[in-house]
Amino acid sequence: MQYKISVLVFLKNSQGQFLLIERTKAPNDGLWSPVGGKLEMPLGESPFECAIRETREETGHAISEKDLHLFCMAAEKAYEGKGHWLMFLFDCSKPLDVLPASIDEGKFAFFSREEIDSLPIPDTDRQGLWDIYDRYHDRFVALKVDCQPGKPLEFEIEGLIPSE
Repeated sequence: MQYKISVLVFLKNSQGQFLLIERTKAPNDGLWSPVGGKLEMPLGESPFECAIRETREETGHAISEKDLHLFCMAAEKAYEGKGHWLMFLFDCSKPLDVLPASIDEGKFAFFSREEIDSLPIPDTDRQGLWDIYDRYHDRFVALKVDCQPGKPLEFEIEGLIPSE
């Protein structure tokens, strides 16, 4: 299996609620997730460029590199048994206060952090990525996740800056 490289952008409104999309396409069809997508690798797109492009394409929200903090690089092995994902997770400091219109990929809604825990979200998000956000969104963490089917998810922090 080859790696797919993607980004997730954690966007919030001025009240601190998170913007999520209820996906209508794989992966994560029917589940709520932060905005994101795959890098345009034939163009040599960087993770920051991808985060800016995906945010604009999906939400219409114009952001720049200065609005983004890369807080996590997550390597997911055998996600859904179909492929490996290398994901770059960004926290966006520029608020988005207008709910974006629905798009082909899904519909949007704002949720408090507490509400997210009761939503249908990917297992990797529920068991690890939101905890990583809660604990390290102002730092940087390198994370390895073993998602092999038939086994419990295993999360391992490989690096943390600054270290504890």
